[in-house]
Parts: sequence; C-alpha cells; structure tokens
Amino acid sequence: MTSNEGCCRVDAVISIDSKGQIVLPKDVRVKAKLKSEDKLAVIGCTQNDEICCIMLVKAEKLSDIIKNMLGPMLRDIMK
Repeated sequence: MTSNEGCCRVDAVISIDSKGQIVLPKDVRVKAKLKSEDKLAVIGCTQNDEICCIMLVKAEKLSDIIKNMLGPMLRDIMK
C-alpha cells in the first residue's frame, strides 16, 4: 500500500448557494477525473437521526465498494 492509498483529506471547502446548489472546484474535478456526464452517488452518514457526513462517490465505483464491504460478510454467513 502506498502512502497516498486509502488516505482521506479535505480538498476544498464549498458553499451552498441560495438555490441549494454546490459547485465542485475545478481542481477537485480534475483530480477526481470527473467529466460532465459522470454520475455521483450521495451517501449520508447519520448520527442521532441527523446526517452528519455527506460523501460523494463515483457511481461507477459504488458496486466495487459494496462488493468489498459486503463480500466478506456474505462469505461468513454462507459458511
């Protein structure tokens, strides 16, 4: 595993406009290799019945993430 693999950090602080929209800064879009037709899944983590964290995941990567998380659990269940 390289030192950058699996590492989380704050890449930008963004604002929500009066229409409730956000803009991802260009440098973030470039680093994430996002194109105009790409789709992002919005994942909310809750604490005390309130969303405390919001994550954006490339929709094309979502199935891989789910397989990696659920795969080991399903293998244990099937034993």
